[in-house]
Amino acid sequence: MAKSTSHFINRELSWLEFNQRVLNQAQYSKVPALERLKFLAITFSNMDEFFMVRVGGLQLQQAQGIDAPDPSGATVTGQLSAIYERVNTIIRDQYECFLNSIEPALAEDGLERVTASMAKAPQLEAMHRFFDEEVYPVLSPMDLDPDAPFPLLSNLGFYLCLRMASGDSEVPHRFSFIPLGRTISRFVTLPSDRGYSYALLEDVIAHHAHQYYPGKRIEECVAFRVTRNADISVREDSAADLMLGMEEVLSSRRSADFVRLEIAKDVSDITLDFLKQRIGIVDRDVFRIPGPLDLSVMMQLTDIEGFPALRDTVWPPQRSSLLDPSKSMFQTIAEQDVLLCHPYESFEPVLRLIEEAASDPDVLAIKQTLYRTSRKSPIVDALKRASERGKYVTVVVELKARFDEARNIEWARELERSGVQVVYGVRGLKTHAKICIVVRRESSGVVRYIHFGTGNYNESTARMYSDISYLTCDESLGKDASAFFNAVTGYSQPQPYEKIDSAPLGLRKKLISLIDGETQRKQMGQKAYIVAKMNSLVDPEIIEALYRASQAGVIVRLNVRGICCLRPGVPGLSENIQVISIVDRFLEHARILYFFHGGEDAVFISSADWMPRSLDRRIELLVPVEDPASQRRLVEILDTYFRDNQNAWELQSDGQYRRLEPKGSQSKIRAQKILYQNAVEAVKMAEQAARTQFEPHRPAVSKD
Repeated sequence: MAKSTSHFINRELSWLEFNQRVLNQAQYSKVPALERLKFLAITFSNMDEFFMVRVGGLQLQQAQGIDAPDPSGATVTGQLSAIYERVNTIIRDQYECFLNSIEPALAEDGLERVTASMAKAPQLEAMHRFFDEEVYPVLSPMDLDPDAPFPLLSNLGFYLCLRMASGDSEVPHRFSFIPLGRTISRFVTLPSDRGYSYALLEDVIAHHAHQYYPGKRIEECVAFRVTRNADISVREDSAADLMLGMEEVLSSRRSADFVRLEIAKDVSDITLDFLKQRIGIVDRDVFRIPGPLDLSVMMQLTDIEGFPALRDTVWPPQRSSLLDPSKSMFQTIAEQDVLLCHPYESFEPVLRLIEEAASDPDVLAIKQTLYRTSRKSPIVDALKRASERGKYVTVVVELKARFDEARNIEWARELERSGVQVVYGVRGLKTHAKICIVVRRESSGVVRYIHFGTGNYNESTARMYSDISYLTCDESLGKDASAFFNAVTGYSQPQPYEKIDSAPLGLRKKLISLIDGETQRKQMGQKAYIVAKMNSLVDPEIIEALYRASQAGVIVRLNVRGICCLRPGVPGLSENIQVISIVDRFLEHARILYFFHGGEDAVFISSADWMPRSLDRRIELLVPVEDPASQRRLVEILDTYFRDNQNAWELQSDGQYRRLEPKGSQSKIRAQKILYQNAVEAVKMAEQAARTQFEPHRPAVSKD
């Protein structure tokens, strides 16, 4: 695809540049080796989803004869061509990083991968014993009879392909597959003089493959992996029951068309031609891999105990300085709004609110959305407990959360068995809003305690994702929250909100109104300023509004972690717009918006990115934060990100990113480290203040 002069950057290529920035962290020598391995593993799992969803969708369009240009001017054919070229470059860089940089650094500290050719005698013996006792009784080869149906290969399935001489001149080669499955770990522990030595399962099996076919000559044993199209959605107009419809989607993904074949680089033409023919793919979909396949599995290796020199210093989540453990969450929130910045501050207060609500006799109802949860979710347990204790519990479980559908179906059924009113989202839309209401009867009347979040109700990812939680009992926000749930669960027309805005009805309009408001003030000679943090910026209407703001002279600062289709720094169009992306130890996930708003400081948090799917096909929330202390903190968080000169990348007008570095005598500033240090310091100051409070000693009152 030729270099575009469009005002928009292609969405798919922008995503690949995000994955490149993650890969750059894996290549960054200042990052400890096991942390670098984490970043590398993430690039592989990211690429899996990219092929299943984005490439799968483009291939489907191409098969249907659709070749219309996107906003950047790129046709479907042009996008696919550019994607394959860029992906092959990324694959080369991934394996250069792994084989020539990360693996040697790990081995130097005693964490070593061993192949059969380099194994010592005790290690070879361990491999033999493992194969005989753990592999041979479990994994069976599948003979590929030319006259029999081809076996169903699972999505992201990992296989060994064995080629043997058949003795038949007409069909000289006989093929067999050994599916590795998921019951046996890919890491085979071996004896080691120091540290930890391991072999990969595929190497152990390949070394012993002859035991499956005694007396046969195995000419080739090659690892391969297949990816199927997962861009399949439920036809809600034809699914009488959404749960059944989602189960059909999960089933369909198992037999969808193949979109990618990853195979060992040294595969013979004979074996590769056989696989291409039987799988039904063309050369462009074949990726020859110069090392072990599927390095996303290396994430498991990062959990191994020990090796402190290869890891980051631990940053344990801090207790919020706003919280007093001796007080209930209801008392705390009644006294002041609470803003939490995760993972620097613990997610525990959110769990505690729901758990206290489950057992508090004065709580009448709990209403909550669930998009993605952990495998053993304490929140789900608390909601079940609340229902079993007679409280009115309503949960909106989004069954269409991609790749979490099966888990959410399981949660939905568990909740229903406990008497919870479960709503499976809204027809035709994904419920992505993060909100929980606890309705409590108090002496002053019924009070609504609300949690709004930018991230999921998942205590596990809350330790890895950078998100915002906002806890309040603001009466207007409480009314809006109730109206939101009544609309979602009752499938009714939403009533006008007092403060919040939601997609798909009015969120885009609100955002453009806020941007245009800054533009108009600047045109009138007033101060105007926009700062926004999000994961992706794709929506053409919002991008055009930002261009208008820039042309009027409004300073626009955007922190966009991933996809950004806006071109900053283009003279006459966007020279007043700066776009940065932070890639560091925590995944940036919060959405925070700031508008100068004539000096009134309009500050918001949101569940929505600025993408068409978020604004048109999802139920999302935009929540104003009006509490002065919470506002100040959000603005400080935004400012901190724009000071980063260690892990910040600035988007150039040509779509490339440049790492920001200190200038001259400028100090090194790492935003995530500062945010964590601020959380630690806030706790210390709160503890110091508690120690310096004096309680006067009063004499006992005489009873005489």
